[in-house]
Amino acid sequence: MTTPEGAVTLEEPDVHVHIEYDQLPPVPDPETWTRFVCISDTHHHKFPVPHGDVLLHSGDLTNTGKYTEFKDTMDWLCSLPHKVKIIIAGNHDLSLHQQDGWYDENYADWGAKEVDISDIVRLHIHGQQDYSLIEPLLIGEKAREAGLVYVCDERVEFDAKGNGQTWSLYGSPWSPEFCDWAFNYDRRDGKRKIHFLLDVSEMLTKPELISQFPKTDILLTHGPPLHIFDSTSRHSLAGCRDLANRLPYLRPRIHLFGHIHEGHGAYIHTWKPGETTAPKVQTIETGPDWEPHIDADYYPTDKTQYPEPLQLSEGGDRTAFVNGANWPMGDRARLHRSHQFGGPGFRPIVVDLKDRAEIRGS
Repeated sequence: MTTPEGAVTLEEPDVHVHIEYDQLPPVPDPETWTRFVCISDTHHHKFPVPHGDVLLHSGDLTNTGKYTEFKDTMDWLCSLPHKVKIIIAGNHDLSLHQQDGWYDENYADWGAKEVDISDIVRLHIHGQQDYSLIEPLLIGEKAREAGLVYVCDERVEFDAKGNGQTWSLYGSPWSPEFCDWAFNYDRRDGKRKIHFLLDVSEMLTKPELISQFPKTDILLTHGPPLHIFDSTSRHSLAGCRDLANRLPYLRPRIHLFGHIHEGHGAYIHTWKPGETTAPKVQTIETGPDWEPHIDADYYPTDKTQYPEPLQLSEGGDRTAFVNGANWPMGDRARLHRSHQFGGPGFRPIVVDLKDRAEIRGS
């Protein structure tokens, strides 16, 4: 594809991904293609978002889950013109973590807590928030009228253009333990939702997590898979091993995540016949001398067998992996001299997908 100088676009016959741009090219064919606009980690900030058929937000809507932050963010999202808007929570959206009474038990820890973010130590004064006031912002009448859907560990279907083309999506806010924020699990076992190291009998009674992800067109997770746009500024890999292991069976057409701001980027992977491992890809700013650090103790051999209910395809499927984080951070921010949310180097990533019926007919 011919692009203006400075623009970055990835292209395969059934998917185009626009990473850097000043002005987006039109959708290849509005009748047979759908435009998805991908954002994440907006953290109570607003910025220009390109128009498209569907807006996807992969979590960290706020800084610490305050009502006022949700009110501002939801007003902004509802005002955007996309017919369908689908969002999930992230680890910073503290008050949305209502499962197992986590928020009631932990909110006081954030009453006055120093948090090191982007080399700035910030003091959060955070009293307990009333979830009964926040929930209507996410699922109330205004959100419904704006076409906004909040998803938490569930599968949804939607018609983006009213043309009968139905898309399926699964969204989950969970990510491996990271500084003891919300929606965290022990990274040693993402198959089951384990908050701390428990004995085997307790582990087996915990609900399944990643192993229950169904096959859908689109997968939203807040955290990245291991080795896919998950490198931090400190050269550690924050992604989930079990999520990476699950992807060859799921093969979504889009996998959007965020969480690791400096990992912003996109990659189109074409799955080979019988392929059982996910790709390994980081942003180019990691450089030739970059070496990741993986603590082997975090990845012990798991002898428990989990039969996969899904069969591998014969190959040819493609996944657009997108780290859509919009908070400028790390080497990428310095390279682009970017300090603006959603600005150069951290723009919303736009994915154009060819409708399934057109792929089958081509």
